Amino acid sequence: MKKFGIIGPGAVGTAIAYALNQSGHNVALFGRSNSTVSFQEYNHSEQHEFTVHALQDAHEPVDILFIAVKTTQLDSIIPYLNNVIHSNSVIILTQNGYGQLQKINHPYKYHAVVYISGQKDKNSVTHFRDWTLKLPLDNNTLELQTVTQDSLLNIECLEDYPEHVWYKLIVNLGINTVTALTRQPAVVLKSNEVKTLCYNLLVEGKRVAKAENVHFDDDLEESIMKIYEGYPDDMGTSMYYDMINARPLETQYIQGYIYNLSQKHQLSTPYLDSTYAILSTF
Repeated sequence: MKKFGIIGPGAVGTAIAYALNQSGHNVALFGRSNSTVSFQEYNHSEQHEFTVHALQDAHEPVDILFIAVKTTQLDSIIPYLNNVIHSNSVIILTQNGYGQLQKINHPYKYHAVVYISGQKDKNSVTHFRDWTLKLPLDNNTLELQTVTQDSLLNIECLEDYPEHVWYKLIVNLGINTVTALTRQPAVVLKSNEVKTLCYNLLVEGKRVAKAENVHFDDDLEESIMKIYEGYPDDMGTSMYYDMINARPLETQYIQGYIYNLSQKHQLSTPYLDSTYAILSTF
């Protein structure tokens, strides 16, 4: 049986632990220190507790390691990775944004496009929706898909992986930006002015993707706005929660990643330029 490890007992990491644990997989959850974290589904009262082990004290390698810390925290855990991996371990980076995978010195590493939505309040995680991780197609990811097929976790191995990376970047560009700037959850999109700003950010994100030779249908913006409409009013984003809790933002790897490519291609992206400038001050 494969042994799984998860670094980061936040919303995504704890959800992955729950998804694997429910089908009997061997799972170890790692964090800064020894503690416990509880997990529950949105609008459900049943709670599940998980033990969190201090990463710096870990000494047993795992076969598959999910790194579920925020982009702003990756540098701090990299020195401890060798505590929990062996030469053939497969590492799955489960973060918003893009551009950090090269920091990990290991041959079998992948950046997942993450569709697991939840929030963490103190030591309690609430899962809102989705269980999907999208990965590039190769033998390692196909094996992961097979090993986890009996769990809640939905692993997709994709030949058109770059398109999915860009799709999620654009989704995050819209909703993360407006919820962080306004310090309001998804209900903020009931404002026509904010909805217009969000839509224009999607337009510009698609423009940058096109310059990178990733092409989407003409109705991409409308389809993403329709997805946002399905979010619960009180559903936040990772950047929203970081903003209201005065934590470092993931701006560099979401808005900043797209902004830098916009500058590279000398594109006109005034909404992105302005919102990125503001978010960069936090």
